[in-house]
Amino acid sequence: MMGKLNLSSPVPAVLAALLIAASLWVLQGARAGVEITGGAVGATPVTTFAKPGADGPHVVVAHGFAGSRQMMQGYALPLARSGYRVHVFDFLGHGRHTLPMSGDVSVIEGTTRRLMDQTSAVIDAVADPGVPVALMGHSMATDVLVRVAAERDDIGPMVLISAFSQAIDAQHPRQLLLVTGAWEAGLRGYAVEAAQMVAADTQEGGLAVNGDVERRAVAAPWAEHVAVLHSRAGRAAAVEWLDAAYDRESAPRIWHTGWGILGLLAGLVLLFGPMAKRLPQTAPPHTQRLTRTRLAVASLLPALAAPLLAVPLNPNLLPVLVADYLALHLAIFGIIQLVLLRRWGVPLGGLSLAGFALLLLWCAAFGFAMDRYAANFWPVGQRVWIIAAIAIGAVPYMLADAALMRGAPVLHRLATRGGFIASLGLAVALDFSGLFFLLMIAPVIVLFYLTFGTMGRQAAARIGPLAPGLALGLVLAWALGVSFPLFQS
Repeated sequence: MMGKLNLSSPVPAVLAALLIAASLWVLQGARAGVEITGGAVGATPVTTFAKPGADGPHVVVAHGFAGSRQMMQGYALPLARSGYRVHVFDFLGHGRHTLPMSGDVSVIEGTTRRLMDQTSAVIDAVADPGVPVALMGHSMATDVLVRVAAERDDIGPMVLISAFSQAIDAQHPRQLLLVTGAWEAGLRGYAVEAAQMVAADTQEGGLAVNGDVERRAVAAPWAEHVAVLHSRAGRAAAVEWLDAAYDRESAPRIWHTGWGILGLLAGLVLLFGPMAKRLPQTAPPHTQRLTRTRLAVASLLPALAAPLLAVPLNPNLLPVLVADYLALHLAIFGIIQLVLLRRWGVPLGGLSLAGFALLLLWCAAFGFAMDRYAANFWPVGQRVWIIAAIAIGAVPYMLADAALMRGAPVLHRLATRGGFIASLGLAVALDFSGLFFLLMIAPVIVLFYLTFGTMGRQAAARIGPLAPGLALGLVLAWALGVSFPLFQS
């Protein structure tokens, strides 16, 4: 019978290194032969993907809400490898755009109008006379692109991913492919309805034709709202659609970039374990476990108190959607837990500078990988001080989390962290219109637990919770500060 893997052996580190190498091979393979150049149209950051000397049609690509240029690489790269010149830009308030979104989000002539004008400026900057520009967008961008196309006569085929727009009708857009994740039930149904506007008997995957209007709705298997951006089926369909519209032929290799990103991030997390084992043991190897009663109090009391106290106090000071509320929520939640832990005699231990530095270094490597292959992770402009403001709440929260997670069994960890996610849900229920965007933070928090939280727990086993709590508090503030759009009403 096979025994447990010995973490003191080189095997875990070797396996993690192999996983990282294989993932980088995939991710770099997807970029092979493509020149990636940065630029700007006015204040709008634009990245162009193209093969050297490419003269194919231009494709302008726009990301969804809380997205960035990096999130659209999965589609941009195979199009570039097919000879297209692909231009991906950051919307106002997103990614590395330093200017915030603004205007009334409830009317077309408000925020949407500003995003439309921004998109048109990018199209004007790249368009060649007489050659229609293709448009591609995800989620929020789909409505913007449909409305932009309706106002111009130089737009060619369109690819809309996870689309919804009340501006789509039986005549417009003329050449439209709708790609939806198979697990996006509502949007998947809407895509079929959009195709049936052209031909009522059209089924998913079929081509709807009525005069010069052509439409197709396809579902990307095993994909939801984010995974659809790396669906091989979706990307292949997009290349095929544009090739047919421009009378071109190409068969680019569609790399498994989604798995490559997951493999790279998982490899970094796995490799941290053997590195943490090399830290000097400065904390007792075992820690006091909370009783079930104390665990319930540590999970439920702050889960109820944080939203009940923070929602009425919501300061609305930071120019980032719900960031100031989240900082206050984190602070109240963490302070309550820290008070309870102190009362129960659960120590934070001393500060290990070596452990603190190792965690920050590893988190920086993780962030670099995210920024290069998955989503923006680099703060610009006023996001730096926004991160500092969020850290006021994130640090006490992660200090308490690090102390509670150290030596805790899986069910205890799930209960404690589940309490925080539930408290965000309660806050949304108390102020749905004002805090709706907290729902979009939950996946970010879960990913943080799985990655940075795992590394922090491994370090805490050696050096105690103080250094991991401080380091991960700063990293959590960083992750939240770069994820959500800047907004100025």
